[in-house]
Amino acid sequence: MWPAYVTPGRPGRPTTQQELRWIYTAWLGAFLLKMLGSSWDVSWHFMWLRDDLAPPHLLNSAGTVLVVALVLFSSYTGYGVDRRALRLVQGGTAVFLVAVPVDIVNHRINGLDITSWSPSHALLYLGTAVMLAGVIRGWWLYAAPGRVRDAVALGLWLFLVENAVFPNQHQEYGVLSLRAYEAGRTTAEQQLLDFAAAQGQTPTTFMLPVPSWVHPAWLLCAGLLSLLVARRVTGLRWAATTVAAVYLAYRAAVWLGLVAIGFPPSVLPLALLAGAVAVDLAVSRRLPGWLAGPLVAAVTYLAGALLAAVGALPPWNWEPEVVLLTGAGFTLLWAGLDVVARSRSLTTWCAPLEEHGERPPVPVAGGAPTR
Repeated sequence: MWPAYVTPGRPGRPTTQQELRWIYTAWLGAFLLKMLGSSWDVSWHFMWLRDDLAPPHLLNSAGTVLVVALVLFSSYTGYGVDRRALRLVQGGTAVFLVAVPVDIVNHRINGLDITSWSPSHALLYLGTAVMLAGVIRGWWLYAAPGRVRDAVALGLWLFLVENAVFPNQHQEYGVLSLRAYEAGRTTAEQQLLDFAAAQGQTPTTFMLPVPSWVHPAWLLCAGLLSLLVARRVTGLRWAATTVAAVYLAYRAAVWLGLVAIGFPPSVLPLALLAGAVAVDLAVSRRLPGWLAGPLVAAVTYLAGALLAAVGALPPWNWEPEVVLLTGAGFTLLWAGLDVVARSRSLTTWCAPLEEHGERPPVPVAGGAPTR
């Protein structure tokens, strides 16, 4: 296979559908390893002190190694990507790889730094999001329309949405960890508590370190906005609901597995599913962003209120002005997306940008040139 496939080529190189599936199945495997490692890593940090070679880090690193191999393969051969998709995966991988030593240095300087919201962690999320954007673009441009194309696309959007809402897991684990600590049955090892105390941190400051408006604002403006883009790009009627439901099913399965081996539990962001259903309904009825945004925000906050009533929600700020401002921010983002969707530049952006010679007439709807 090496002499047959690992040969120099430029982006947009003719690729059969079978070859395309091999490449993107490997991408799915890489992001699955990264997601599993990251999910375990959050729970790990609420139990143990940080360790660069902890099992969750190694699992995530295995996915990263596969990502790097796939980027090098596409960069050298030109298979399965156009120029823009290749630049996105290259740029995203570069940002992620730069963020890794930055994060290690940050921990050496600042110690515990358990929060998901640190600048070094933000670089990791950003790099992953950019590389996922490139992978989604490559698959959607070249995969032939059909069930396989839709299924793989939804899988890739699942990874992007998971990456978008990942920081909120800090509060989703922290609320239960703090509750257990206050009840005298802490899920954190004593060495973690002692280390935090030596740094002058209280259990509250490292279990719930961000303001209470952050979780709902991020759920709406990052999580639901990502689901909205997924729904618009794929055109699948229940894309947002499907991705949100699969994500929550994954979180539930991880919850069961981690708790079974003694790791701390978390609450599940079930309000995301309510918002996703509202997104799909709003898009299906072609509601403009200025109208759909407030309605979806209201549905999400209503779901949050119900979850808060049963103790299954991190702290949310319910002050009217904060709720209105969050809803307004989400509405502005949706309205901005409407403007982008109507722009002429989007049509140009969606067309493949290739370098392998004369550009074949590949429709935006998908389908790879074959050899």
